[in-house]
Order: sequence, then structure tokens, then C-alpha cells
Amino acid sequence: MSIKQAYFAAGCFWGVEYHFAKLNGVISAVSGYMGGHTPNPDYQSVCSGMTGHLEVVKVEYDDTLVSYENLVKLFFEIHDFTQTNGQGPDIGSQYLSAIYYSNNEEKEICEKVIKELENKDYEVATSLYELVPFYEAEEYHQDYYARHQKVPYCHTLKKIF
Repeated sequence: MSIKQAYFAAGCFWGVEYHFAKLNGVISAVSGYMGGHTPNPDYQSVCSGMTGHLEVVKVEYDDTLVSYENLVKLFFEIHDFTQTNGQGPDIGSQYLSAIYYSNNEEKEICEKVIKELENKDYEVATSLYELVPFYEAEEYHQDYYARHQKVPYCHTLKKIF
């Protein structure tokens, strides 16, 4: 077993976490915040738009069971990566589409997948960022849909690849 982490921002973290948690090879999917300028942000401050953070899901996975590229492809299949101002009805800077990569190999995989999408005539609004600190969100955000026995309202799986 080889455990790695990947970090995806695709709108409200509840739906992102829901889809990644169901994927074979994923050990955990944890909601949190990345990319801002305020240490240890909380949900209220992130929602104000003043901290610069995005809602992000940290995906821990076994790369002998699922590849980073497959995670990236799932990321693009569960949200509208062409939307520039949020995700679905969730509008705001904290809901933008982004991937935080850990190394050049991950960055190159992201760029390759984005190129595939552009070759299919998609305009990709997703940003790529170098890894920055991840702050775990409050407990009440973790496993939200599983605990409430609901399904995401703005994240649906749409096969593209």
C-alpha cells in the first residue's frame, strides 16, 4: 500500500467529499480550506470572502489501487469546471474550481487532462496551484451527506473520459 494525498476545490466541499469517498482506493476524503492568507480559518470567515480560501477536499488514497490521473478525471466529472464564479447556485470566491498539486508530476498530469478537455472544446476555468497548508473544516462539515442520508444538490457525476 502506498498512501498519498490530493487536494481538489470544486465548489461546496460536501459534494466533492461525497463523490471521492465512494471511489475504490480512496481511504478518506476530508473537507477543509486552502489558499488563503488567514491562518486557521473557520467556515464563517471563509464564507465572507475575505480570507482568500477555497473550500477544498483532501483525498487520501492508495496509489496502488487508484491513480492520481483517475482522481483528476473524477474531479472534472463531478463539477462544472467551466464556471468562473462558483459552482451551480453557490457563487463566491470560496467555490472556485482548483487543484493544488504536490510536485511537477502531478502538475503535468493536471495539465495533460486539461488539454484533453480543451481538445473536446471545453473552456476550462480550473486553476492549478502549488500545495499550500490545508486546514481541516469544522466537524459538522465532515461526511455531511452520509450523516444526513442525502445526495449532493450541485455535484453529479457526468462521464467525460
